[in-house]
Amino acid sequence: MTTPRTEPSTPQGALQQSAFLQAARGERPSHTPVWFMRQAGRALPEYHQVRAGIPMLDSCMDADLITEITLQPVRRYGVDAAIFFSDIVLPLKAVGVDLDIKPGVGPVVAQPVRTLADVAAIPDLTPDHVPYVTQAVRQLTAELAGMGEHGTPLIGFAGAPFTVASYLVEGGPSKEHAKTKALMFSAPDVWDALMTKIADIAAAYLEVQVTAGASAIQLFDSWAGALTPQDYERYVMPYSARVLARAGALGVPRIHFGVNTGSLLTLMGEAGADVVGVDWRTPLADGIAKVGGPRGRCVQGNLDPTLVFAPTEVMLERAAEVIEAGHAAKGHIFNLGHGVIPTTDPDQLKRLTEFVQGYELG
Repeated sequence: MTTPRTEPSTPQGALQQSAFLQAARGERPSHTPVWFMRQAGRALPEYHQVRAGIPMLDSCMDADLITEITLQPVRRYGVDAAIFFSDIVLPLKAVGVDLDIKPGVGPVVAQPVRTLADVAAIPDLTPDHVPYVTQAVRQLTAELAGMGEHGTPLIGFAGAPFTVASYLVEGGPSKEHAKTKALMFSAPDVWDALMTKIADIAAAYLEVQVTAGASAIQLFDSWAGALTPQDYERYVMPYSARVLARAGALGVPRIHFGVNTGSLLTLMGEAGADVVGVDWRTPLADGIAKVGGPRGRCVQGNLDPTLVFAPTEVMLERAAEVIEAGHAAKGHIFNLGHGVIPTTDPDQLKRLTEFVQGYELG
């Protein structure tokens, strides 16, 4: 059951005319909108300053800190959308799963999931688990309403079921996902229970964000690229579709992004995305074709994140190629083909933002 959306603090009428939301609906805005995955932090000195001495998950549970970190790249770059600052495993932490993010390692789970009893022990997420999320979104939408010509939309964020399941089953990051796939293939009842549980937690987490005022959502599947299309369609797609269906019931655009998912783009769109993120390994023209061309789904992407380390003229030349290719899609939101690399020069991202926003398509 979905939660009815309350009236957020941001004037939605004005926001609907923003370039980001127009592109996400398949309309033709005045310029190609741009934002960056992992734009909130990592490469920004002001991010490291406000987070000094504060563990990652603690920073994701402080409404004022979430607000500040989310706003930092909007102030610095003038991007067309803000992405809610959170972490892929934050909802699990919020419901009581014993986990932590270890610097240099990633999320580590104390008791990996193996059985139906392990799944049953994970509570469902309610708004009461994440009051700081509601508070932060309300603060953000109030601030973002005055940023940009029509205000700046806020994108809600959640991890997709397969990626979150991998952390729970493996007990931490994995390159092979061997334990995850073993469970998927050998214990279908446990797999179904686990993926349904995570899907419902992710959907509830997104509902909290949208109810408080987020204007779009992104479902992020870091590890889906480890799967064949056949296995993705059978074991993963139904659960991502479950999340996207609940988000869709709230009436906001849905972005679905995965890493190294060139062979999965058609299925990821069919799972219920309005916008399919294309990572840098897949030429954008190929990604557009896989999601239905100009009559299909909108796309997001997909400049190679390492191009920000190239000479500026090279970076901008390649950005122009992405923009031109994106024009063939139903709608195009410019982004990197994955997250901002920590050693990125913020001034380069500023130049890139201004270039994209000022680029005139023929």
